[in-house]
Amino acid sequence: MGGEKEFAASAVDEKWGRIRARLQTEFGDATFNSWLKPLRVHDVRDGAVVLSVPTRFMRDWVKSHYADRIRDLWANEDEDIRAVKLVVPKPEKGVSAARGAPHNDPNAVASDISHRPVATSQSASPRPPSNATQDIGAPLDHRYTFENFVVGHSNELAHAAGRRGAESTSVQFNPLFLYGGVGLGKTHLMHAIAWHIRQQQPQRSVVYLSAEKFMYQFIRALRYKDTMSFKQQFRSVDVLMIDDVQFISGKESTQEEFFHTFNALVDFNRQVVISADRSPSDLEGIEERIRSRLGWGMVADLQPTDYELRLGILQSKCERLERAEVPLRVLEFLAHRITSNVRELEGALNRVVAYSTLVGRPIALELTQDVLQDLLRANDRRVTIEDIQRRVADYFNLRLSDMLAKRRAQSIVRPRQVAMYLAKQLTTRSLPEIGRKFGGRDHTTVLHAVRRIEELRQTDSSIAEDVDLLRRILEG
Repeated sequence: MGGEKEFAASAVDEKWGRIRARLQTEFGDATFNSWLKPLRVHDVRDGAVVLSVPTRFMRDWVKSHYADRIRDLWANEDEDIRAVKLVVPKPEKGVSAARGAPHNDPNAVASDISHRPVATSQSASPRPPSNATQDIGAPLDHRYTFENFVVGHSNELAHAAGRRGAESTSVQFNPLFLYGGVGLGKTHLMHAIAWHIRQQQPQRSVVYLSAEKFMYQFIRALRYKDTMSFKQQFRSVDVLMIDDVQFISGKESTQEEFFHTFNALVDFNRQVVISADRSPSDLEGIEERIRSRLGWGMVADLQPTDYELRLGILQSKCERLERAEVPLRVLEFLAHRITSNVRELEGALNRVVAYSTLVGRPIALELTQDVLQDLLRANDRRVTIEDIQRRVADYFNLRLSDMLAKRRAQSIVRPRQVAMYLAKQLTTRSLPEIGRKFGGRDHTTVLHAVRRIEELRQTDSSIAEDVDLLRRILEG
């Protein structure tokens, strides 16, 4: 009898393993690691698969976005399966699930992200007086709030995760890791989270600062032999937010201290929020153990904006401008022409409004074109991924469809890698975005292509000449 149960469990595990592999292929590594990897098979009964989910927020998101696909894949494996149910396991009485710590939070949920012991806030180490953390953080910009953050398809996941983390009184996921290119809203979202927590939960201590300032604070502590004070300050806060963590790349001593600070805060169930310009797995010059821990919790990317979101951002900004009427035609023109990042887009609008105010001329399309001549020319010269794919395909006598196909012939793979490399060098697109443009490939494929071409440029003169010539043509 026991042997039959073990066989049945083994068969279920095999099916789930195949389904997980299919989900990772279909949705990509970032989505899989954030939402689908933590799922576990809890039970199979009465034509339904019961999957355990670490948190209620994750349960709700998986239910609305992925449950139907998971059900279909299970049905392919077992025709008796007609439904998929998602549950959040309740921890055993008096024990924090999978951690063995005292259970004081009635909202705590099971999680297999970490098996390291976590103490509750009641058992945390004594904290210094509240003013002890006031001088270690950076000031917050009053403009960067959730109310002023315009949500679109490209940033809805990051916004939802940030909002849930800010509104919750318990730690939903640790860390919350936000990443994206320059000017896409990472810093705005970080400030918004900090503002919301300070306003709604003033009893919680929140420290926001850049990774660069964290490094300088640590160097200062070393210089004045005051590392114990440094450790106490950073490890006693309720919420630690570090912006642009990629700047500690190659700084071994700072990474060591960051690693121990991160672990201490997670151990005491304190919230950590991190931002960077790329995903944890793509952070070069960062120790593997740190990259692994940064990917523990929720990883959410902010992708390049589309036209609708850019127009929405401009309209939102206009609502906050005093004594300035900007015609919709001008906003539509800016949203179409300035596509690089939100920071440049808002800067263009500021220039037009300032010029209009100073010279006393009403804002019109002609005035906008005159004021932004240099910026518009620069954006006209920007290369798109589609431009790169067409040019590379022509150069190597391939069809454009070969850039997107799954064919692995060397005569196609190498030009495709060249195109991916040029896309990374000549556009502001993120690795996941580039991968999607190349037939739905994941970001690890793009990263491999970029690194491979970089290596070949050093050892193969013909590849170096091809890449340099293509780059000159595209930039010309």
